[in-house]
Amino acid sequence: MEKKDIRSYTPEELKKEMESIGEKAFRSKQIYSWLHEKLVDSFDEMTNVSKALREKLERDYEIYSVKMVERQISKMDGTNKFLFALRDNHVVESVLMRYKHGNSVCISSQVGCRMGCRFCASTLDGLARNLTPSEMLGQIYQIQKISGERVSNIVIMGTGEPLDNYENFVQFIKLVSNECGLHISQRNITVSTCGIVPNMKRLAEEKFQITLALSLHGSTQEKRRELMPVANKYDLKEVLEACDYYFDKTGRRITFEYSLVQGVNDREEDAKELISILKPRNCHLNLIPVNPIKERNFEKPTRQNAEKFKNKLEKSGINVTIRREMGSDIDGACGQLRRRYSEESKI
Repeated sequence: MEKKDIRSYTPEELKKEMESIGEKAFRSKQIYSWLHEKLVDSFDEMTNVSKALREKLERDYEIYSVKMVERQISKMDGTNKFLFALRDNHVVESVLMRYKHGNSVCISSQVGCRMGCRFCASTLDGLARNLTPSEMLGQIYQIQKISGERVSNIVIMGTGEPLDNYENFVQFIKLVSNECGLHISQRNITVSTCGIVPNMKRLAEEKFQITLALSLHGSTQEKRRELMPVANKYDLKEVLEACDYYFDKTGRRITFEYSLVQGVNDREEDAKELISILKPRNCHLNLIPVNPIKERNFEKPTRQNAEKFKNKLEKSGINVTIRREMGSDIDGACGQLRRRYSEESKI
């Protein structure tokens, strides 16, 4: 029988679980603190829990921890890129970025991805499986332990489409923001989606205070379809209506992400179309010069062209920034490190 994933329980769920096996409620508080405050990876480390209970936990439950197999540190800005192994030997990527306002961690939500975006390395081998809430948490917990530094901001923008792993993602948000654990403010959490409309609306109903970032990447339905297969299922009009619904329900300003690809979506007409989409909305536009990957022939625009594109939008009153490039001297594009490791492991 497969052991239960104990780190994926909320405090309330863990209390019920402990009571169901004949333990007193206070034991659940002790165990939750060990798992989510002290960040232990084994039941033996829970020194104020009786040996009998630790043996019971060892028999019936498992702590789904992640283990670092590779770490790259940028010589340019100190960005850390981690490759973590899961219990079944799949690997996922996470990134630690240091800013003046605090440490930000970008985590993965799936092993691989089935969305098929044309410029992304994460999707080249398809989707292997979803991550559990505990495996999403594990990336943050290990980075805190390895770095010895507090994480204050989280971006779910690594490998995978978080809203394609909806229930596990929602449970993760409840756990990481819980006052009994790391208690990271929901306002400091951003989730990126390529536009799965039904789950964008479901997320709005959760009434979280997280930021929703839509991967737009094309200013028309035709352009989006060219770059993102998900556009064949959800029309741009539907996706924008879902963004408006999220804003109406939560009051949280939407971030639109736009990967700039030279000669594909960085022309004058693209800027004009973007202005018509964004001007009526309370939003922020994040321009991301695309990271070239060897399996695709997309190229990033020059810095001068990117600034020119940004200036056109700014003159029309759009709130826009060009994402600062972090860790550009290491395996920068999402999915590159994992893919290289997988290829080398086969040799």
